[in-house]
Amino acid sequence: MSLGASGTVKPGAEKSFALALMAAVIAGACTFLNVYCTQPLLPLFQQIFHATEVSVSLTVGAVTLAVALMAPITGLLAETVGRKKVIVPALFAMAATTLLTATATTLHELILWRFVQGLFVPGVIAVIIAYINEEFPGRAGTVMSAYVAGTVFGGFIGRFLAGLMAAHGNWRMAFVVLGVLDLLGALAVRQWLPLAVHFVPAHHVLKSVGDMGRHLRNPRLLAVCGMGFTVLFSLVGVFTYTNFYLARAPFYLSPAALGGIFFVYLLGCVVTPLAGRFLDQHNFRRTVLCSVGLNFAGLLLTLVPSLPTVIAGLAVFSTGVFISQSAATVLTGRVAKTARSAAAGLYVTFYYTGGSLGTVVTGWFWLAGGWPACVGLFAGVCLVTLALGLVCGHPLPDEKPASPVVDIAG
Repeated sequence: MSLGASGTVKPGAEKSFALALMAAVIAGACTFLNVYCTQPLLPLFQQIFHATEVSVSLTVGAVTLAVALMAPITGLLAETVGRKKVIVPALFAMAATTLLTATATTLHELILWRFVQGLFVPGVIAVIIAYINEEFPGRAGTVMSAYVAGTVFGGFIGRFLAGLMAAHGNWRMAFVVLGVLDLLGALAVRQWLPLAVHFVPAHHVLKSVGDMGRHLRNPRLLAVCGMGFTVLFSLVGVFTYTNFYLARAPFYLSPAALGGIFFVYLLGCVVTPLAGRFLDQHNFRRTVLCSVGLNFAGLLLTLVPSLPTVIAGLAVFSTGVFISQSAATVLTGRVAKTARSAAAGLYVTFYYTGGSLGTVVTGWFWLAGGWPACVGLFAGVCLVTLALGLVCGHPLPDEKPASPVVDIAG
């Protein structure tokens, strides 16, 4: 890809840029087809496997736990072998393990295959953050937001198809369909995603380990990672236990209807590109203030015992999360400055550790006080998100603001 110093696209590179942008969207979509696809199936799994809410929620938590464990290793690997050489094989591996998940006959087998799926997820999400920051200087906000929009769309399609298949067929067929979509996406990314031209490999693994050690001594980067932890804790907690909430009185939603609830995720496809432009033109702290305000408003709306109001609340809440996620991923690359795959791996570890705990800790609050107790938990976590965002968003003396967004169509 040929880019100017300011991040603008040189004449003749428009088509290449568009294909790279599409590849980033597809990579995000295919990855998140799988991560949360069991959420609308949780009440059904309770009936099929005669299990508790916390037990079936591990079909979500197992994936996020595997991501958290594997992310640092994947980040170090990508610093040595390259970006695309990790991203593409990871997509093919996810396709294979998604198909194998359809063979599960017990809850334990299902959780095990979901864990194996999660081991390959960091091959995309940890590495592509570094890839975008390196290959699109001055345009990181725009490209990252396109990638995040892809993750949002994939997250919706995965949940929607899973709920639809469970209602009109067999839940195992959902994994077959998702696996085929993963395979097609992997082929497209292999074809359209350009090889990195700004990547400088680490010549020794110990250097990469040293880079990770320096990241762990970077307070500002740790604050960004902590923010990622709280963001996914809330998102996974809300969209896991809202299924139990809406499957009961007074809502009584079916798996297909629960899958349809995730239409609210499509707002992210609109919001995240706008969030990227806002971040490119303004500052991180202002972006975080807006996002957390939306989180609080959305949570309050979900307490109203009216399905349209709850859906509106989930839409507002998720919009705030998408904005925070887009901003934090961009800031990770800016704060790290060097060894960005290692930094992204560290961020992803914090992020998905938060997601894993979101399925378990929220379960304790659910058992203690139902949905209102869960909302109280999420509100407290959002306050922590705000505090961390204000800390890590404080600009350094030598830090320059992001370059203005350049409209490619213009």
